[in-house]
Amino acid sequence: MRLTVRDIQKMKADAKPITMLTAYDAIGARLAEAAGVDMILVGDTLGMVVQGHDSTIRVTLDQMIYHAEIVARVTQKPLVVGDMPFMSVQVSAEQALANCARMMQEAHVTAVKVEGGEFIAPTIARLVEAGIPVMAHIGLTPQSVHKFGGFRLQGKEVSSAQQLIRDAHAVEAAGAFAVVLELTPTPLSQIITQRLHIPTIGIGAGKYCDGQVQVFHDILDLYQTFVPKHAKQYAKVGDMMRDAIANYVQEVQQGEFPTDKQSFAMNQEELAALHAELDKEKVNGSRPSR
Repeated sequence: MRLTVRDIQKMKADAKPITMLTAYDAIGARLAEAAGVDMILVGDTLGMVVQGHDSTIRVTLDQMIYHAEIVARVTQKPLVVGDMPFMSVQVSAEQALANCARMMQEAHVTAVKVEGGEFIAPTIARLVEAGIPVMAHIGLTPQSVHKFGGFRLQGKEVSSAQQLIRDAHAVEAAGAFAVVLELTPTPLSQIITQRLHIPTIGIGAGKYCDGQVQVFHDILDLYQTFVPKHAKQYAKVGDMMRDAIANYVQEVQQGEFPTDKQSFAMNQEELAALHAELDKEKVNGSRPSR
C-alpha cells in the first residue's frame, strides 16, 4: 500500500527520519522503491540530468507528466510527488488548479511540489482546498536561478533568514503537508524545523531537517558534469557504466563478442535442408523471390 501524506507527517511526530529520492523512469523508480525510500520526487531536475540543459527552466508540464506517470505506475509503496515546472502555477490560482489537476489525473501522483514561499501561499491554500496535497519548496528554488544569480546559498544574512522563516510559516499555514529546504544554512534549517509542525525535507540544508532528498544521478555519480557540495556519491556507477561500455566496444572490434554463449543454434536437420535448397538455387541460377 502506498504511503500517504499522513504517514509522512506521522514520521516527523515519531522523530523517524524521512527519505526521499528523485526518479524519472521505470528503472530508477524500481531501484528507489526496492531500496526502501519513503518518497520519490519526479523532479524537474530531469531538465539537467536527463535532458542535458543547464537549468530546470526549459522543462514543460507535458514532460513532467510523462515521467511522473511512469514512476507512479511502476511503484506501489513510496509516496510519489510530481514537480510543477517553471510558470505552471505562478500565473493564477486557476492556472495552478488546472495544471495540478492534470498532474494528479494523468500522472497518478500522490502529491505535487510547488516552489515559493509567501507569494505562492495563497495558491497553495487554493490547491489544498481543492483536495490536492502540496509539498512546498523554499530556500534556493531552482526555477528562480536567474533571479538569484546562480545556485547560491540562501538565508545567510539576518533579513533573508527572517524571510525564509516567514516563507516556511506561510506555506505551513496554507496547508502544505511538507516543505523542502534547499541550500540553507544548517542553523537556520534547524530553527525552521523546530518551529514547524509539518516535516522539513532538506537538500543542502544540514542534518536537523526531518528528512533528506537527493538527486538519483548525484548519489550514483551518473551526472558527472557537476557534483553539488550537498551530494554524497555512494557509488561510482558512472565510471562503472563507462568502463562496461568501453569493454563492449573493444570486444566487438576484436571479434570477441558475441560468443556461442550469446548466440542461438539451429536444428541440424533444418540447417541441412536449408543448404540443400540454397544449392538448388545455385544450380538453377535462380534467386529467392522478394
